[in-house]
Amino acid sequence: MNKNLLLILTRNPEIGKCKTRLAAKVGNRAALDIYKFLLDKTVSFTQHLKVEKWVYYSEKIWEGDIWSNQIYKKKLQVGEDLGERMQHAFEEGFRAGFDNIIIIGSDMYHLNQSDLEVAFSKFTNHDYVVGPAEDGGYYLLGMKTMREELFQNKDWGTYTVLKDTLSDLKDEKVAFLEEKNDVDHYEDIKDIEAFAPFLKHMI
Repeated sequence: MNKNLLLILTRNPEIGKCKTRLAAKVGNRAALDIYKFLLDKTVSFTQHLKVEKWVYYSEKIWEGDIWSNQIYKKKLQVGEDLGERMQHAFEEGFRAGFDNIIIIGSDMYHLNQSDLEVAFSKFTNHDYVVGPAEDGGYYLLGMKTMREELFQNKDWGTYTVLKDTLSDLKDEKVAFLEEKNDVDHYEDIKDIEAFAPFLKHMI
């Protein structure tokens, strides 16, 4: 069995239900199209990664969508907030016997396959891997052993998440990846050429 597991948290791409902060500026239709673009991007840089891959849907497991059943195991998120949902996914992975588990979202434009390969390689000398996000959160979290406190008492979606998470890990061997930006707001994409087709109505 492959000892490495990648967990991908995703939202079902339905109008009015995804990228709500972005939608407040660009509208629901554009926000949905942008999210679908980011989902396709996530498939492109994870499908060939030589690890086990589980996709966790927010609302309902969809068959026949972009996540191939031959590549991804499909599951449903469990929990009231992001912390509970991530904790449940990690616990399920460790119960299944995986040694090294990494979780990402599905809204990263600047992430690629080699970034994930580097992240898994860090487990050789570290117990935890963190990809810090520019907004004060993180875009990637990896661990060798379960630490429930990483998912508790956090103000999810705010600039304090990374600081509070690192406080929980202050005595641990943590590897840090390059800081990157996820896509939450219009300002995150307005200057990136790949998103221009989705923003033509803003001009």
